Amino acid sequence: MKKIRLGAISRNYFNMPIWIAAHTGLFEQQGLDVSIELHEPIDEVCTRLQDGRLNLALGVTEHILLDAENGGHLEVIGGNVNRLPFSLIAAKDIKSFADMRGRTIGVSSIQAGSSSLVMEIMASHGLHYPQDYKIVAVGPILARWEMLQSGEIDAGLQGAPLNYIAQDQGFHSLCEPREQFPWFQFTSLNVDQRWAQANHDTVVAFMKAFIGAHQWFYDNKKGCRNIAMQETGISADYADRAWEEYTSAEIFPRDGQANPASIQTLIDISALLREIPKRAGTQARSCINSAYFEQARRA
Repeated sequence: MKKIRLGAISRNYFNMPIWIAAHTGLFEQQGLDVSIELHEPIDEVCTRLQDGRLNLALGVTEHILLDAENGGHLEVIGGNVNRLPFSLIAAKDIKSFADMRGRTIGVSSIQAGSSSLVMEIMASHGLHYPQDYKIVAVGPILARWEMLQSGEIDAGLQGAPLNYIAQDQGFHSLCEPREQFPWFQFTSLNVDQRWAQANHDTVVAFMKAFIGAHQWFYDNKKGCRNIAMQETGISADYADRAWEEYTSAEIFPRDGQANPASIQTLIDISALLREIPKRAGTQARSCINSAYFEQARRA
């Protein structure tokens, strides 16, 4: 069995494909012994991929762009959250964007694509950073949910099913970003191209399991419910609601492939709102290596 160290962010529903591959034996069928490491600071996933402590990662796509712009070796080899599963959830006393003036929004990381997304959403409603509101990096959605409940932040993007849980408890959804941005790559399957090249067959084997897990996800509502409950601690009804949104909107790609249109939206928004050298004019395909996916799909 080939050992692989796989990193991901927190206990997010984003991780369902890799949990499925582990629970259903898809990794084992490909001769892989996959150790899944979950990290709360999302930047930590990228750092560990860069220094070799991780072999593969479900991580923030923005980090891959930043790495490439700084002469790094990371690349996207598969999709994950190709469409946004978030609601912009605000405190119970905030009922409109006008109420957000002077308030604080929590984001996963200042360097993550979600911060650029938040800035663009707010700007479209007449609020501009930093003069009209504050942004603070607080970590992934579980941390944002805890800080929203405690009053440490006033709003933040919450993914399914936490967005449903929040609204059921009286918090307000200011908008559904997917309506404004139909395609947006938040997270992806990432690798250091040097390790991937040296372990080509292992990466292809992983991609076979990864593709199979996505097919299984769409075909097995009950199975997904059980895995989501076990891995995230959510109840059956919220697990089902998350599955229904993810499948109806195809938030996960059906075949596990990265979507150039989603990555291009990320590039264009971040280039517009943030002073990132070399970002403007970047083409999404420059950071995607589809060779492993294509070989796995053919097999």
